[in-house]
Amino acid sequence: MTERVAAADGLCSRFREALPRAGRAVGAGRWAAGILLPLALLAAACGGTGGTGTAAQESGTKAAGQATTLLKVGATAVPHAEILEQVVKPILARQGIRLQVVEFSDYTQINPALKDGSLDANYFQHIPYLDDWNAHNGGGLVAIAKVHIEPMGLYSNRITSLAQLKDGATIAIPDDTTNGGRALLLLQSAGLIRLRPGAGYTATLADVAANPHRYQIRELAAEIIPRALDDVDLAAINTNYVLEARKAGLLKHPAPLYLEEADSPFANVLVVRRDEVGKPAVEALARALVGPQVKAFIESHYKGAVVPAQQLLH
Repeated sequence: MTERVAAADGLCSRFREALPRAGRAVGAGRWAAGILLPLALLAAACGGTGGTGTAAQESGTKAAGQATTLLKVGATAVPHAEILEQVVKPILARQGIRLQVVEFSDYTQINPALKDGSLDANYFQHIPYLDDWNAHNGGGLVAIAKVHIEPMGLYSNRITSLAQLKDGATIAIPDDTTNGGRALLLLQSAGLIRLRPGAGYTATLADVAANPHRYQIRELAAEIIPRALDDVDLAAINTNYVLEARKAGLLKHPAPLYLEEADSPFANVLVVRRDEVGKPAVEALARALVGPQVKAFIESHYKGAVVPAQQLLH
C-alpha cells in the first residue's frame, strides 16, 4: 500500500511539473486549451501541493457531516456511560462533536484525570462527593448540570428482610467520606443504628452514638461491595453498582431491603474544570444531558432504579 501511494505521489509530481512546460510548448489557442484543461484537472485531482491530499480528505470529511470536535468524558459504566453512549453521543454527533466516553471501574480516579487535563468533563458523582473532593484537592472542578439521582439501598444475599438481621451481623458500607456518611445515615433511617446529633453526610464510624445490636460495620471500596455480598450480612450499595451487579448475576435478592428516599440531595452531576465553563462543546453536552431524550431513556430503561433530576447549573 505504501509503495502504491509513493508511486501515485510521484506521478502527480510529474504532472504538476509538466503542466507549465506543456503550456509553453503548445502555445495559445483552442487546440492548446483542449490539451491543457485535462492536464490541469488531473493536477488539481492530485492536490494543490506536493503532499498526500490530507487537506482534501479533511475537507471531504467535514462536508460529509462528520464530527470535528473531540470531547473526552470520564464515567462509570452504569448508568453514566450507558446514557452517554446510547443517548448523548448521537445528539452531539449531529452538532459536529465526537464524544469519547472513557469508562472507569474505580471512580476515585476520575476527578484526578479531569483535573490533570486527561478528560474534558466527567459524569459519575454527586455534589457532596464533589465538594469533599474539591476541599481536599485544591478545588477547580465545577458542576454544570444535575442529571439524575441513584437512591442508595441496603442489599443482602443472606437475608430477605431487615428483621432477619442478627446481633453482631456484618454490614458493609463505602469507604469514601461522603458515600460512607450517606450509608450511615441510611442505616440510621432504617433503625439499625443512631448517629450523634448533627452528624451529616460526612459522618464517620466515630459518629455512631448507639449500636444496640453490635453490628460490625466494615468499610470497603464501593465498587467491590457487590462482590463481597456473600461475605457480609448486609451492604449499603450505590445504585450504579447495583445495576452492574444485577447484570453480572451477583445479587441473589435483587430488590433492596431498604431504599433511600427519592428526595435525596445526591443528584449526579456533569463536572468540568472551572476554565471550561461556557465552552460550546461542554455546553452542548450539558444541554443534551438535561434534555427530554435522556429523561425518557432513564425512565424507560432503569424503571425507578435511577430517577431523572435534570437542571442546568451554569
